[in-house]
Amino acid sequence: MPRVKYRDSDIDLMARMMRAEAEGEGKQGMLYVGNVIVNRAIADCLDFNDVRTINDVIFQIQGGNYSFEAVQKGNMFYQRARETEKRLAKQNLDSWRQHPAQYALWYFNPYGPCPPTWYGQPFTGQFKSHCFYEPVAGTCESVYMG
Repeated sequence: MPRVKYRDSDIDLMARMMRAEAEGEGKQGMLYVGNVIVNRAIADCLDFNDVRTINDVIFQIQGGNYSFEAVQKGNMFYQRARETEKRLAKQNLDSWRQHPAQYALWYFNPYGPCPPTWYGQPFTGQFKSHCFYEPVAGTCESVYMG
C-alpha cells in the first residue's frame, strides 16, 4: 500500500518538483526532497493540517508565498519530468524513506553550515547542500506513522 494516495498526475508533479529542487544533488538528493513532500502530505500537524494531496503540498502557500522556492520563482519547476524523476517519485510515494529526510518536514539550502535548528525544529542531517529538519519530538506523531 502506498504511503499516500496518488494518481499519475501526482507522480509527474512531484517528479518536476524533485528535479527543480535537487537535480544537482543527483538521485539520492531528489529522493530526500521526495521524502519531505510525502511527509507533508501525511503530517496532520503544524503547518500541514489541511495538506493531504501531492498537489496540496506542492502549491501550499505559507506566509503569503508558495512553500517551495521552485514554485515561487517558477524557473525550473515548469520543466517536464523525465522518466528517471518519475521513477524516483513513485519510489517515494510507494515506500522509500531514508535518513536524514526519513521524517523531515523541512529542508533548505543555506549559504553556510546547517544551523542546529530551523524555525525551532531540530536538524536531522545534511545531504550535499540541503539541510533537513524534522518536527520537535511530540509535536507531530503522524509523520512517524506514515
